[in-house]
Order: sequence, then structure tokens, then C-alpha cells
Amino acid sequence: MVEPAAPVPLNLRTQVLRFVLTGGFSAVVDYGIYYGLHALGMALDPAKAIGFVAGTLTAYLINRRWTFQAAPSRARFLAVMGLYALTFTVQVGLNHVLLQAFVDRPWRMPIAFVIAQGTATIINFIVQRVVIFRR
Repeated sequence: MVEPAAPVPLNLRTQVLRFVLTGGFSAVVDYGIYYGLHALGMALDPAKAIGFVAGTLTAYLINRRWTFQAAPSRARFLAVMGLYALTFTVQVGLNHVLLQAFVDRPWRMPIAFVIAQGTATIINFIVQRVVIFRR
């Protein structure tokens, strides 16, 4: 039986592009759930937490296969979940601080979301590329 050839490693530019596209899609999942749960009456912080978890799982599943071309691995999965626990704290905490800073502003939810999401995205890409999915 012939082993399938390993995929050709993607260059940094391609990985960044795929990571950003995946992140954009995952952010739509995250924000949609966040906004929807809040519209249904849930408090902002728990709604944001649930949205983050859904968006994060979406991002992991797509990035593992498409962006970093990695085979399934329990160790990698646990490492990514540890990283996501860190970025969860950063993102939800930063979102909360910004919501308080922009209180009574009609644009506070989307601005807080974008800043918190952007910060978490940068942390995630660097750690995943350099540590978790390095070749």
C-alpha cells in the first residue's frame, strides 16, 4: 500500500490569508450567536462567552485542516484548547472592559467585538503557527 504524499507546506502569506478567511467566517458565527443570544434577553458577558466558544470550535476545525494542513492529534487539540482558554480570557475580558468604556454609545457592541476579536486573532495565529502547528 502506498502512503499518500504529505501536503506541500503552505507559505506564510497563504497561511495568513486562509487564517484571516477562516477567522472572518468564525467571527460571523461568534458575533451572530453573541448578538442573537443578547437579543433573546441573555446578558452580554454570557452571550459573548457562548459565541466565542462556537466561533473558536469553528476556527479550530477549519484551520487544523485547511490553514495548517495538520492531521488530527489529541495533543494538538489539547494545546489549541489551552490557547483558546487564554484567548477566551483575553477576548471576553477585553470585550467587557471596552463595553464599560463605551457605555451609552450605540456602537459599543460592534467596536468592542472587533477590537477584542482582532487581539485574540493575532495571538491565536502567532501561537498556532510558531508553536502548535509548526513543521
